[in-house]
Amino acid sequence: MQIRPADPARDAAACAAIYEPYVRRTAISFEDRPPDADQLAERIERYQATHQWLVAEGGGQVVGYAYACPHRDRSAYRWAADVSVYVDPRSHRRGFGRALYGELLRLLREQRFQVACAGVTLPNEASVALHESLGFVAVGVYPRIGFKLGSWWDVGWWQLALQQGSNGAPSEPAAPARTRGVPRTALAARTAPAA
Repeated sequence: MQIRPADPARDAAACAAIYEPYVRRTAISFEDRPPDADQLAERIERYQATHQWLVAEGGGQVVGYAYACPHRDRSAYRWAADVSVYVDPRSHRRGFGRALYGELLRLLREQRFQVACAGVTLPNEASVALHESLGFVAVGVYPRIGFKLGSWWDVGWWQLALQQGSNGAPSEPAAPARTRGVPRTALAARTAPAA
C-alpha cells in the first residue's frame, strides 16, 4: 500500500468513482448527486490549499482517500479540521481506512491543527469503531439533522485532540507541506485482511 498526496488531474476520477456509491446508495454522505471528476478535482485543489487530501493505492489502483477541510468558516475555528475517509467497498477490512487516517492525522499535527472533528451518520458501527480505535471521543449528536433516502438521520460527532492543550494562544496552522521526499508507504502487515 502506498499513501500519497492526491493529484487532482490524476486522482479525481478514481476518487469520484469511490465516492459515487456512498452518495447514491447510503446516507453516509448527505450529498444527493455524486460529484463528477471535474468537481472532485476542484475540491481536492481547494482543500489542499490549507489542509490535506491523501489517496491510498493498492495493486497500482487508488482504493481510498482521506481529506481534511475547515471545520467552520469563522476565524476562531481555524485550528479545527473536519476529517473524512472513503474506501472502495471491495477494499474494506484491509486496513486502508486506518492507514489513510493515520497519515492524515500525522500531517494535521505537523500543521499545528489542534482538533480533528468527524461527523458520522448514525447508525454506522464500522465508522464509529474506526474513529474510536484512533482515539476519537464522542462529543454529541445532531438528532434528525438530515433527510435522505426517505428517512431522517442523526449525525454523531467525534473529536480528537491533535496537540497537547495549553491555555495560551496556539501557533497559527501551517500551510501543507508538499515536497517532503518520497511518499510514505504503509507496512504490508497493516493491510492484511481481517480474520
